[in-house]
This record gives sequence, C-alpha cells and structure tokens, in this order.
Amino acid sequence: MQQNGSASPGSSEGSDRERPPQSPLSFSQLPSATRVRRFIQERHRALPLPRVMVVFSAAGDSGSSSDRPPGSAMISADPLEGSAAPRKTPPSTAPAPSLSLTKSVPSVGGQEQEFPEILSLNVGGTFFTTRLSTLRRHEDTMLAAMFSGRYHIPQDADGRYFIDRDGLYFGDILNFLREGELPPRERIRAVHREAQYYSLGPLLEQLEDTQPLTGEKVRQAFLDLLPYYRDNLERIVEIAKLRAMQKKARFAKLKICVYKEEMPITPYERPLFNSLRFERSDSEAKLFEHHCEVDVSFGPWEAVADVYDLLHCIVSDLAERGISAEQQCIGVCDKHLINHYYCKRPIYEFKITWW
Repeated sequence: MQQNGSASPGSSEGSDRERPPQSPLSFSQLPSATRVRRFIQERHRALPLPRVMVVFSAAGDSGSSSDRPPGSAMISADPLEGSAAPRKTPPSTAPAPSLSLTKSVPSVGGQEQEFPEILSLNVGGTFFTTRLSTLRRHEDTMLAAMFSGRYHIPQDADGRYFIDRDGLYFGDILNFLREGELPPRERIRAVHREAQYYSLGPLLEQLEDTQPLTGEKVRQAFLDLLPYYRDNLERIVEIAKLRAMQKKARFAKLKICVYKEEMPITPYERPLFNSLRFERSDSEAKLFEHHCEVDVSFGPWEAVADVYDLLHCIVSDLAERGISAEQQCIGVCDKHLINHYYCKRPIYEFKITWW
C-alpha cells in the first residue's frame, strides 16, 4: 500500500519530485569563451548600433587617413568580431571613379543659336548682306562652323553679326562662295591669306594653281637649295641699316658674293677641270677653303637657275619688304689660293636706299 505523497519508481513525476532542482550557473562559473561571447551580446543589446555613412570620393584613396574629411571612413560594428570598439576599414584597392568633363559650348540660353536666312554681317567695320546657306556652302570651313549654331556670334549695336577681321577682302570670299569667282591677279596673295584664316580649302586649292602663287612655288623650290637664304637676307638688311645710321646717309653699300658652282681654278690654266661638278679629295679641298672679303655670300647650288636668277630673288624679296635695292657686278674675288689656283667668285655691289 502506497503512502500519500509517494510515487512509484517508474513514475517521471515522482522522479522529478525526488531530484532537487538545479540552480543556474553563476557568470563566474561559465567557461571563459562563453563569458566573453555573452558579455558582447548583452552589451550590443543594450547599446544601439552606430549608423554607417559611406562617402565616395572621386580622388583616389592613396592619401593618409589623417587627410580624409570626417565621415569619409567606413566604420564596422560587427558584434562577433571580439571587440566592441569601431574600427576603420583599410583603403580600397579598387580604382577610383573617373570624372568626365565636357567642355561647354557657348550658346544662347544653353541652346543652339538660331540665325535668319538673310544675314547682315559686320566684318571689321565693313557691312555685308548674304544668305545663311552661302556661308554654309562648304563644310569643314571656319565660316560654316561659326554659323552652324553651335557657337555664339556677337552682334553689334544694329544687330549685325560681327567678325573681327579686316573686311577689305571679305567680298572676294563671298563672291567665291556664291559663284566660284576668283579675285583679280593683284589681289590673289591677299585673298589667299584670308582664305587661310577662314580655312576655305576649295578656294585655297584654286588660288595656289594660278599665278602668281604657282610661280612662287617654283621659285621657293629653287630657294630651298640654299639653306641660309633667309638668314643672309636678314643680314643684308641689318648691315645696310647699321651703316646708313652710322653715316647718316640715305643709302648703304654692301659687297655680296653670289656664285653657282665652286671654281677653285681659272679656266685659262686648267680648262679640262672647268665643269660644274668638280671632284677632289678632302686634303685638296682644304687648300681651297677661304672666305671672300665680302659682307654676305650665297652659293654654291646645283640647279638650272643661274646667278642672275638668284640676284632677282634677292632684289624682289627686299622690295617685298619695302626696301629698294640696286646691284651691279664689280669684279671677281681673284684671291690667290695656291700655285696657279685662284678664286674667281663674282662680287656684286648692292646699294640699299632707305628713303
């Protein structure tokens, strides 16, 4: 017979009653790893997680952390890291975003400028009237780009579109755009310069195939054989100016040597060697090296053009600069070199008149 309050050995209720209740382990009795983990979890439940601000910069992250502005670093607050203190992440190795800058095109109100079909132009104070299609007739020209609408063209007080260029030859530019008409010969050089400014390729091609520009090409091909031609021309001007100022005179005289081929011997003593191409060794060449007693010397060169052609180039180029020059032959150098060898380079006297 069972007593009240007792239970059979197989009963779970009786076994729970007989087993004393287990008290929870204190914090000090927990293992060390568990204590640290529980401490971190309880701390992060009590404290709010910090907000993270991510700032992207166009510059690279190559600078030090002290150079970054506040808030530009990324902060991590992972509760499982073993430390509750926020830390800064290392700089990213990914390339920084590139900044593409687009050059702004000047226009009216941020839009393309619109032009009427009939245009009034003010080119350096000279007025013209033409059609918009005339200025746009040839693509890849400066005028077509100016009046394409992509660029803002200023206007004068009367509403004319202003081009800051001498308008003396702009009429010839318009005549070519209208009917393909070329300017008269005396204006070709000046119109050619204007066509270069406006990048008017079709007009440039036609002008360069007409006189006097065609002849200038041929002449320049000859002058390219004399590498110091331009330098010698400048020297003539400087010497003539200095002598005229020293003597307080209207003119100055210079001695200029112009020779086409090197003639180390006189034709009367050794006529068999009188040729344009005289070959000699280096040792023999040193025997004939000398400088004629002149102010400027031109030559030698190998071309059909002779001495008189070069003299014409010198006089015409000086006249192009407004300098009047006259020349005449006054003899030859006739300097004795060695044995029966003499210098026979012709000497010319140039008279430069300043006023």
